[in-house]
Amino acid sequence: MIIAIDGPAGSGKSTIAREVAARFGFAKLDTGAMYRSVALTALQRGVSLDETDAVAELARTISITFGSEQHGNVSVFVDGVDVSDAIRTAEVDRNVSAAAANPGVRAAMLAPQRLFAQDRDVVAEGRDVGTVVFPHAELKLFLTADPRERARRRVLQRHEGQIVDPAVLETEIDETLADIERRDALDSQRDTAPLTCADDAMRIDSTSYTIDEIVQQIGELINERR
Repeated sequence: MIIAIDGPAGSGKSTIAREVAARFGFAKLDTGAMYRSVALTALQRGVSLDETDAVAELARTISITFGSEQHGNVSVFVDGVDVSDAIRTAEVDRNVSAAAANPGVRAAMLAPQRLFAQDRDVVAEGRDVGTVVFPHAELKLFLTADPRERARRRVLQRHEGQIVDPAVLETEIDETLADIERRDALDSQRDTAPLTCADDAMRIDSTSYTIDEIVQQIGELINERR
């Protein structure tokens, strides 16, 4: 069974997918982490994300693999190097949309994403999972939330386990909100695999729901479709 969860940054996709995977014994596929890995590698190697052919070639040649859970996310490796923390920085946040909008990068990621889901139950999250990667998924969800709440979640995730001055947090939330709104526009307006809600997806606004409430809703839908 494949569960496809799409939605914008900070909507709760990763948290919900992680909980669903843990409770129902599904493997978790974070497609966004793959595009983040491409963006990070390009930045590290001095490849401009505007150089579409060079970035696409980079995406075709690097190896992206997943490991065990770390800090609430499945650990991610590029060519055997753990990049789990490095792909979650503000710099990568600002640059990942350029990598994700590259048709060559998306083509390079598609085959490994589908291979990951062969012969097992998978909950996959991203922006085009239900529309492009797994159009025949048994269950499709589109998570959204108030933009400022999404920015707050992203900042708290970034500083998980740390003590940060509230004023500093508010400033960072303001900056992250601007980045999220810019990224929303880029992701929804790109020509290749734009962020959109699949026609047969269930839309959930996670702003006023707890994680447990959403996971319970999804659990009921899983049982209906199995």
